[in-house]
Amino acid sequence: MSAMTALNLSTSDPVSVYTAYVRGHRRTPSDVQFKELTRRDIMKAMSKEVAKLVNTALPGQQEEMRRELDDYEELFNRYLQETGPSFMWDRIKLLPDDAVKTYGELQIPDPDKIKDLLNKLVVVKLNGGLGTSMGCTGPKSAISVRNELTFLDLTVQQIEYLNKTYGTDVPLVLMNSFNTDEDTQKILKKYGQVRVKIYTFHQSRYPRINRESLSPIPTNCSYDNNEGWYPPGHGDVYKSFYSSGILEEFIKDEKKYMFISNIDNLGATVDLSILNFLLNPSNGPAPEFVMEVTDKTRADVKGGTLVEYEGKLRLLEIAQVPKEHVDEFKSVSKFKIFNTNNLWISLEAMKRVVDEKTLDMEIIVNPKTLDNGLNVIQLETAVGAAIKSFDGALGINVPRRRFLPVKTTSDLLLVMSNLYNMRTGSLEMNPKRSFPSVPLVKLGSHFSKVKEFLARFSNIPDMLELDHLTVSGDVTFGKNVILKGTVIIIANHGERIDIPSGSVLENKIVSGNLRILDH
Repeated sequence: MSAMTALNLSTSDPVSVYTAYVRGHRRTPSDVQFKELTRRDIMKAMSKEVAKLVNTALPGQQEEMRRELDDYEELFNRYLQETGPSFMWDRIKLLPDDAVKTYGELQIPDPDKIKDLLNKLVVVKLNGGLGTSMGCTGPKSAISVRNELTFLDLTVQQIEYLNKTYGTDVPLVLMNSFNTDEDTQKILKKYGQVRVKIYTFHQSRYPRINRESLSPIPTNCSYDNNEGWYPPGHGDVYKSFYSSGILEEFIKDEKKYMFISNIDNLGATVDLSILNFLLNPSNGPAPEFVMEVTDKTRADVKGGTLVEYEGKLRLLEIAQVPKEHVDEFKSVSKFKIFNTNNLWISLEAMKRVVDEKTLDMEIIVNPKTLDNGLNVIQLETAVGAAIKSFDGALGINVPRRRFLPVKTTSDLLLVMSNLYNMRTGSLEMNPKRSFPSVPLVKLGSHFSKVKEFLARFSNIPDMLELDHLTVSGDVTFGKNVILKGTVIIIANHGERIDIPSGSVLENKIVSGNLRILDH
């Protein structure tokens, strides 16, 4: 029996102490030594499996596969070595005053300087996700969100507007995953006449790991077995961007900073004040890394926050918080800001941390169960966690409008409504709304898929004066419905509620059964 099959390893402490005899090992009273010997056996077995995988790649793809799987082995080795919490709770400190700048402190650049600023910028969008959680096939960026325009359409429109307005050449770079790359390449053909240079690269493809044996699931590199592989989180952007050669190309073109964000955050547009702050620092060297944060509300209590830890800025995610401190982490009064995942990073600094191997991101262990019932783990990293690897890193507390993610159909309802106006691919809060906060919207499971969601609205209700909307059960909306204040609509199991066309619901609870039949 091999070492891989002889050991039943815990994912919380992958190299636990075992009483089983491991061939070639002399029993020792030292737990530390035993763990180290066990770890070496597991790594040796993993290296053997990885070598087999590389040999199954097509001849022209073996070099790239070898590079990716070298990084994968390095991540796996770290996973085996790093046991225990990544943060000791009593060492976490609240941020010093100078760690986060207020957006209002930033200067708007002079109009005649804007072209020079933009010519030093690269825009990167994280485009690795699928639309499956919203009932769509293909890349999430291909979902229509407003006026039949997709996330990708809006992004391209935004950058084309900058390039046309200021006579610049801001490039758009998409980080695709193996799940989205092929479909995205087809979609990009429609932008041939648009004044935006679009580049793509793909993040790595790592083998999922059997939770029991800690061996890789796939036996070959074929793309026919995608269930055995996964994209290892957006922290992979650093090495993948570097390896693509595009990073080096932009540095030669004298680009200085990248602005990176999730493609489904419709608030993540190029901000000239932040760019000006980075390229024209008022005192001292410019920060190599800026994270946009915004004030936490009750809807954001699970979002990662910035803290000071061992003298450095660190991103603290809820998964890293001990159970007994989760309520404290969620406190809006103690941890007042959260990470929007809008990041500004120096290209030269990015190259340096990859070259010098000083890039440091905590490992996120993501357990999954495959369709065949097999329990696996995925080892991932988050792009914002690298903040501690860069010099002079800081946060900027930005207005809430820069965080407008569309993760669910509840979010989609907000951005499709008259709460927002659209201009050159950007959404702006409707000036007719008397207060700037976004309503809290909770749509039930009948609305979770985009197709079902659209079928339940004859048109999108007027939500200009809405504070809170909860809808549960089999509910449909007629035309020209107006929602104000707090509206709760609950259709119990087996019942249906049709909100009549022209209805005005203000601070109302609607329940029971209300059918409107065609005749």
